[in-house]
Amino acid sequence: MTSPFRLDGKSVLISGAGGGIGQSLVRAFRDAGASVIGADREAGMLKGLDLTGQLLFDQADAKATRAAVSRYLQEHGLPDAVVSNAGFTKAEHLGQVDDDVWASELAINLNGAYAMTDPIVAAMAERGRGSVVFISSVNALGHFGNPAYSAAKAGLVAYSKAIAVERGGEGVRSNVICPGSVRTPAWDHRLAADPSLLDNVLPHYPLGRMVLPMEVANAAVFFCSDAASGITGTVLPVDAGLTAGNLRFVDEVLRGK
Repeated sequence: MTSPFRLDGKSVLISGAGGGIGQSLVRAFRDAGASVIGADREAGMLKGLDLTGQLLFDQADAKATRAAVSRYLQEHGLPDAVVSNAGFTKAEHLGQVDDDVWASELAINLNGAYAMTDPIVAAMAERGRGSVVFISSVNALGHFGNPAYSAAKAGLVAYSKAIAVERGGEGVRSNVICPGSVRTPAWDHRLAADPSLLDNVLPHYPLGRMVLPMEVANAAVFFCSDAASGITGTVLPVDAGLTAGNLRFVDEVLRGK
Protein backbone atom coordinates (compact mmCIF):
# COMPACT_ATOMS: atom_id res chain seq x y z
CA MET A 1 0.00 0.00 0.00
CA THR A 2 1.12 3.55 -0.72
CA SER A 3 2.02 5.52 2.39
CA PRO A 4 -0.48 8.30 3.13
CA PHE A 5 2.50 10.51 3.89
CA ARG A 6 3.75 10.31 0.29
CA LEU A 7 2.93 12.88 -2.38
CA ASP A 8 3.86 10.94 -5.50
CA GLY A 9 2.21 12.38 -8.58
CA LYS A 10 1.17 15.55 -6.74
CA SER A 11 2.29 19.12 -7.43
CA VAL A 12 2.82 21.98 -5.01
CA LEU A 13 3.46 25.69 -5.42
CA ILE A 14 5.79 27.15 -2.78
CA SER A 15 6.24 30.90 -2.40
CA GLY A 16 9.47 32.27 -0.99
CA ALA A 17 11.09 29.09 -2.26
CA GLY A 18 14.57 30.60 -2.34
CA GLY A 19 14.64 31.52 1.36
CA GLY A 20 15.90 29.56 4.33
CA ILE A 21 12.61 27.83 5.07
CA GLY A 22 11.64 27.81 1.40
CA GLN A 23 14.64 25.76 0.29
CA SER A 24 13.85 23.17 2.96
CA LEU A 25 10.23 23.12 1.81
CA VAL A 26 11.37 22.36 -1.73
CA ARG A 27 13.60 19.50 -0.54
CA ALA A 28 10.97 18.03 1.77
CA PHE A 29 8.25 18.02 -0.88
CA ARG A 30 10.61 16.58 -3.49
CA ASP A 31 11.67 13.87 -1.04
CA ALA A 32 7.98 13.04 -0.54
CA GLY A 33 7.57 12.56 -4.29
CA ALA A 34 5.89 15.83 -5.26
CA SER A 35 6.81 18.06 -8.17
CA VAL A 36 7.50 21.62 -7.02
CA ILE A 37 6.81 24.99 -8.59
CA GLY A 38 8.98 27.57 -6.87
CA ALA A 39 7.97 31.21 -6.56
CA ASP A 40 10.12 34.13 -5.50
CA ARG A 41 11.02 37.70 -6.42
CA GLU A 42 13.92 36.94 -8.76
CA ALA A 43 15.02 33.96 -10.83
CA GLY A 44 18.43 33.99 -9.14
CA MET A 45 16.80 33.15 -5.81
CA LEU A 46 15.57 29.85 -7.29
CA LYS A 47 18.87 28.84 -8.87
CA GLY A 48 19.96 25.33 -8.00
CA LEU A 49 16.59 24.19 -6.64
CA ASP A 50 14.96 20.99 -7.93
CA LEU A 51 11.93 22.58 -9.55
CA THR A 52 9.56 21.61 -12.34
CA GLY A 53 8.48 25.23 -12.80
CA GLN A 54 9.02 28.69 -11.47
CA LEU A 55 6.93 31.78 -10.91
CA LEU A 56 8.28 35.29 -10.30
CA PHE A 57 6.50 38.10 -8.47
CA ASP A 58 7.09 40.61 -5.70
CA GLN A 59 4.56 39.78 -2.99
CA ALA A 60 4.70 43.37 -1.72
CA ASP A 61 2.73 44.27 -4.88
CA ALA A 62 -0.64 42.55 -4.48
CA LYS A 63 -1.95 43.38 -7.96
CA ALA A 64 1.18 42.13 -9.69
CA THR A 65 1.17 39.02 -7.51
CA ARG A 66 -2.42 38.16 -8.38
CA ALA A 67 -1.79 38.78 -12.07
CA ALA A 68 1.32 36.57 -12.11
CA VAL A 69 -0.43 33.71 -10.32
CA SER A 70 -3.56 33.92 -12.46
CA ARG A 71 -1.45 33.91 -15.61
CA TYR A 72 0.50 30.87 -14.41
CA LEU A 73 -2.70 28.96 -13.68
CA GLN A 74 -4.04 29.69 -17.15
CA GLU A 75 -0.81 28.61 -18.84
CA HIS A 76 0.27 25.66 -16.69
CA GLY A 77 -2.75 24.48 -14.70
CA LEU A 78 -3.55 24.18 -11.02
CA PRO A 79 -1.27 22.58 -8.42
CA ASP A 80 -2.61 20.09 -5.91
CA ALA A 81 -1.32 22.18 -2.99
CA VAL A 82 0.10 25.59 -2.23
CA VAL A 83 2.39 26.63 0.61
CA SER A 84 2.26 30.37 1.30
CA ASN A 85 5.70 30.84 2.79
CA ALA A 86 7.00 34.19 1.54
CA GLY A 87 7.28 36.87 4.20
CA PHE A 88 9.59 39.47 5.67
CA THR A 89 10.03 41.56 8.77
CA LYS A 90 12.47 43.78 10.57
CA ALA A 91 12.86 43.20 14.29
CA GLU A 92 11.04 46.15 15.77
CA HIS A 93 8.99 47.21 18.78
CA LEU A 94 6.06 49.62 18.95
CA GLY A 95 8.33 52.63 19.28
CA GLN A 96 9.78 51.85 15.85
CA VAL A 97 6.46 51.37 14.04
CA ASP A 98 4.93 54.13 11.95
CA ASP A 99 2.41 54.20 9.12
CA ASP A 100 4.99 53.24 6.51
CA VAL A 101 6.33 50.29 8.51
CA TRP A 102 2.80 49.09 9.27
CA ALA A 103 1.72 49.30 5.63
CA SER A 104 4.87 47.56 4.38
CA GLU A 105 4.59 44.63 6.79
CA LEU A 106 0.92 44.03 5.99
CA ALA A 107 1.53 44.40 2.26
CA ILE A 108 4.09 41.62 2.17
CA ASN A 109 2.91 39.28 4.89
CA LEU A 110 -0.89 39.49 4.61
CA ASN A 111 -2.17 41.34 1.55
CA GLY A 112 0.35 39.71 -0.77
CA ALA A 113 -0.29 36.27 0.70
CA TYR A 114 -4.01 36.76 0.10
CA ALA A 115 -3.43 37.93 -3.49
CA MET A 116 -1.22 34.90 -4.13
CA THR A 117 -3.54 32.27 -2.69
CA ASP A 118 -7.00 33.64 -3.51
CA PRO A 119 -7.05 32.72 -7.21
CA ILE A 120 -5.62 29.30 -6.37
CA VAL A 121 -8.22 28.65 -3.67
CA ALA A 122 -11.03 29.67 -6.04
CA ALA A 123 -9.72 27.28 -8.69
CA MET A 124 -9.27 24.49 -6.15
CA ALA A 125 -12.87 24.92 -5.01
CA GLU A 126 -14.07 24.71 -8.60
CA ARG A 127 -12.01 21.55 -9.12
CA GLY A 128 -13.26 20.06 -5.85
CA ARG A 129 -10.00 19.45 -3.99
CA GLY A 130 -6.83 21.13 -2.80
CA SER A 131 -4.67 21.87 0.21
CA VAL A 132 -3.38 25.23 1.43
CA VAL A 133 -0.71 25.77 4.07
CA PHE A 134 0.24 29.15 5.46
CA ILE A 135 3.58 29.66 7.18
CA SER A 136 2.63 32.13 9.89
CA SER A 137 4.54 32.67 13.15
CA VAL A 138 4.30 32.30 16.90
CA ASN A 139 3.88 36.08 16.73
CA ALA A 140 0.32 35.37 15.61
CA LEU A 141 -0.35 33.59 18.91
CA GLY A 142 1.36 35.86 21.44
CA HIS A 143 3.43 39.01 21.52
CA PHE A 144 7.16 38.54 21.01
CA GLY A 145 7.86 41.92 19.41
CA ASN A 146 7.41 42.86 15.74
CA PRO A 147 3.88 44.26 16.22
CA ALA A 148 3.09 44.99 12.56
CA TYR A 149 4.41 41.61 11.44
CA SER A 150 2.44 39.98 14.25
CA ALA A 151 -0.78 41.62 13.10
CA ALA A 152 -0.19 40.39 9.56
CA LYS A 153 0.62 36.84 10.64
CA ALA A 154 -2.45 36.76 12.90
CA GLY A 155 -4.44 37.83 9.86
CA LEU A 156 -3.22 34.73 8.02
CA VAL A 157 -4.69 32.57 10.78
CA ALA A 158 -8.08 34.22 10.38
CA TYR A 159 -7.91 33.98 6.60
CA SER A 160 -6.97 30.31 6.72
CA LYS A 161 -9.91 29.55 8.99
CA ALA A 162 -12.21 31.36 6.56
CA ILE A 163 -10.99 29.11 3.75
CA ALA A 164 -11.39 26.01 5.90
CA VAL A 165 -14.97 26.89 6.83
CA GLU A 166 -16.25 28.34 3.58
CA ARG A 167 -14.38 26.13 1.10
CA GLY A 168 -14.36 22.87 3.04
CA GLY A 169 -17.53 21.68 1.36
CA GLU A 170 -15.77 22.10 -1.97
CA GLY A 171 -12.87 19.90 -0.93
CA VAL A 172 -10.33 22.57 0.02
CA ARG A 173 -8.37 22.18 3.26
CA SER A 174 -6.41 25.03 4.85
CA ASN A 175 -4.01 24.92 7.79
CA VAL A 176 -1.42 27.14 9.43
CA ILE A 177 2.07 26.46 10.75
CA CYS A 178 3.44 28.87 13.35
CA PRO A 179 7.22 28.54 13.65
CA GLY A 180 9.21 29.98 16.51
CA SER A 181 12.76 31.17 15.92
CA VAL A 182 14.05 29.20 12.94
CA ARG A 183 17.80 28.81 12.42
CA THR A 184 18.07 30.18 8.90
CA PRO A 185 20.81 32.37 7.36
CA ALA A 186 18.71 35.37 8.37
CA TRP A 187 20.23 34.96 11.84
CA ASP A 188 23.81 35.04 10.61
CA HIS A 189 24.29 38.81 10.67
CA ARG A 190 22.67 39.12 14.09
CA LEU A 191 24.89 36.43 15.56
CA ALA A 192 27.94 37.96 13.91
CA ALA A 193 27.13 41.29 15.55
CA ASP A 194 26.40 39.68 18.93
CA PRO A 195 27.70 36.12 19.42
CA SER A 196 26.03 35.99 22.85
CA LEU A 197 22.55 36.58 21.42
CA LEU A 198 21.55 32.92 21.70
CA ASP A 199 22.29 33.06 25.43
CA ASN A 200 19.25 35.33 25.70
CA VAL A 201 17.10 33.54 23.12
CA LEU A 202 17.41 29.86 23.95
CA PRO A 203 16.30 29.95 27.63
CA HIS A 204 12.80 30.76 26.38
CA TYR A 205 12.58 27.48 24.45
CA PRO A 206 11.78 24.27 26.36
CA LEU A 207 13.74 22.19 23.84
CA GLY A 208 16.72 24.47 24.42
CA ARG A 209 17.26 25.21 20.75
CA MET A 210 15.87 26.91 17.69
CA VAL A 211 13.63 25.08 15.24
CA LEU A 212 15.30 23.78 12.10
CA PRO A 213 13.91 24.78 8.68
CA MET A 214 13.32 21.13 7.77
CA GLU A 215 11.12 20.68 10.85
CA VAL A 216 8.81 23.39 9.52
CA ALA A 217 8.93 21.84 6.06
CA ASN A 218 8.04 18.37 7.35
CA ALA A 219 4.91 19.77 9.00
CA ALA A 220 3.88 21.35 5.70
CA VAL A 221 4.35 18.06 3.85
CA PHE A 222 2.14 16.35 6.42
CA PHE A 223 -0.64 18.91 6.04
CA CYS A 224 -0.61 18.46 2.25
CA SER A 225 -0.60 14.66 2.40
CA ASP A 226 -3.50 12.22 2.67
CA ALA A 227 -2.33 11.53 6.22
CA ALA A 228 -3.93 14.89 7.10
CA SER A 229 -7.05 14.39 4.95
CA GLY A 230 -9.37 15.03 7.91
CA ILE A 231 -7.48 18.06 9.21
CA THR A 232 -8.44 21.61 8.29
CA GLY A 233 -8.71 24.97 10.02
CA THR A 234 -5.93 24.13 12.48
CA VAL A 235 -2.94 26.09 13.76
CA LEU A 236 0.20 24.07 14.51
CA PRO A 237 3.07 25.68 16.43
CA VAL A 238 6.45 24.31 15.37
CA ASP A 239 8.27 26.27 18.01
CA ALA A 240 10.44 24.06 20.24
CA GLY A 241 7.79 24.49 22.94
CA LEU A 242 7.79 28.30 23.14
CA THR A 243 4.02 28.75 23.21
CA ALA A 244 3.44 25.84 25.61
CA GLY A 245 4.34 28.05 28.55
CA ASN A 246 6.89 30.38 30.06
CA LEU A 247 10.00 28.31 30.81
CA ARG A 248 11.97 31.34 31.90
CA PHE A 249 9.34 32.18 34.52
CA VAL A 250 9.49 28.61 35.83
CA ASP A 251 13.28 28.64 35.96
CA GLU A 252 13.76 32.10 37.46
CA VAL A 253 10.75 32.34 39.79
CA LEU A 254 10.00 28.76 40.84
CA ARG A 255 13.30 26.98 40.42
CA GLY A 256 15.38 29.99 41.42
CA LYS A 257 17.94 29.50 38.68
